[in-house]
Amino acid sequence: MLLGHYAVALAAKRAAPRTSLGTLTAAAQWTDLIWPLLLFLGWESVRIDPGNTAFTPLAFDRYPFTHSMVAALAWGVIFSGVY
Repeated sequence: MLLGHYAVALAAKRAAPRTSLGTLTAAAQWTDLIWPLLLFLGWESVRIDPGNTAFTPLAFDRYPFTHSMVAALAWGVIFSGVY
């Protein structure tokens, strides 16, 4: 799953060679970087459910501010505006 984030950052490097790879990587992973903060604030929710999936014991209940398509587009606009 994380490989896709890095692939976007590396592809963007070709389109914007003057932008640092660190910035592009942060932009591609921004939703995953802020997700713990939004969990802490209670805006998104997850619960521990062993055996829920083969990969992780986390059951993702609600995460509309980081992983919805509309939110991801909004975060992209905000991130690029700040940059």
